[in-house]
Amino acid sequence: MIKRVPSSELKVGMYIHDLGADWSQHPFMRSAFPIKGEKEIQTIVECGIHEVYIDTDRGLDVPDAPTQEEVQSALQAEMLAIAQNEPAPVIKISTTEEMGRARAIKNQAANLVRSVMQDVRLGKAVSMEAVEPVVAGITESILRNSGALIGLMHIKNKDDYTFLHSVSVCTFMVAFCRSAGLDDETTRQAGLGGLLHDTGKALVPDTILNKPGRLTDEEFDVIRKHPRDGYEILLKTPGVGAIPLDITLHHHERVDGSGYPDKLAGEQITTLAKMAAIVDVYDAITADRCYHKGMSPTDALRKIFEWSKHHFDPVLVKAFMRCIGIYPVGTLVLLESNRLGLVTEHNAESLLQPKIKVIFDVKKGYIPPFEIDLAHPTGKTGSDKIVSHENPAKWKIDTQRFI
Repeated sequence: MIKRVPSSELKVGMYIHDLGADWSQHPFMRSAFPIKGEKEIQTIVECGIHEVYIDTDRGLDVPDAPTQEEVQSALQAEMLAIAQNEPAPVIKISTTEEMGRARAIKNQAANLVRSVMQDVRLGKAVSMEAVEPVVAGITESILRNSGALIGLMHIKNKDDYTFLHSVSVCTFMVAFCRSAGLDDETTRQAGLGGLLHDTGKALVPDTILNKPGRLTDEEFDVIRKHPRDGYEILLKTPGVGAIPLDITLHHHERVDGSGYPDKLAGEQITTLAKMAAIVDVYDAITADRCYHKGMSPTDALRKIFEWSKHHFDPVLVKAFMRCIGIYPVGTLVLLESNRLGLVTEHNAESLLQPKIKVIFDVKKGYIPPFEIDLAHPTGKTGSDKIVSHENPAKWKIDTQRFI
């Protein structure tokens, strides 16, 4: 049985099922392993991990601890309550119309980040003249239809993760700022910060950045230098404002003071840096990496919501969930009709009633795709409702074919 326990109750002989933190917070090769010594417990606590999940079938038990199912059920109910009757972002054109332009913008931005990283490694300065038009293109796409580019951000090649992650953080920051009603200049600066936030990783050797095994303490220290390295690189870049510098330096800070590099806590961290921390982790845990399989968007939101008790600003986490929806564009969902479909667009009336591209019948397999609007059922498709989100791997569905 899987249970959640406070880190303070960990003992040698327990089996960690899930560390309950994103990979950047800890040096362990995996999130599941047996506790063989006190040093492992000490490392978990020092990393600012307050709660973990243990497997009682493979190690010691804590009798009164809640089960994973109980925790997840309560979190899901809270999330659905937050999204209930929440309006979705206004769209100017359909996702289908925007998708072609969004794909081109994504590729252009990834190539730019690759170029920036290469320049930094060669000792060259970052060119803001090259960066600013890309952020403008991302912003314009978000304004036309935020779902198209956000949906594409969940499609990443493992080999290009470092570049695409920066594009994703920029995209989510722009969408987050627009959803929060921030002004155009602040949104632009936040987008620049998102695109450049990992500039310091250009100085991290690829052998460490892409290492499939456990990092040594020394290697983990090298990884943790990237916010400060990036900040110092951007300080030498003409035209960089205070917001991109702040986001670059502080996107790994945590509200409980367990982050890095400055161990800031609470109000010591700016709102935009707190927002960047949320979107940075959200994108990281939804991506496939050489050392872990990415979560579904909905599972990732639930995790971040759970971690907001300690690591993130709970108010901002709720705002982010409203921004991208409990079922973000591209999420595979199971309907009451026993059909599976992909979320293609959110409805202005409710985040819980998006538009769906139905592609699969659980009894018959693939079916000719067709669109339904859960908020506006028609006689042809009838009314339907989302039962749950689904893992595409469970059904052997390649969602990229339909996005």
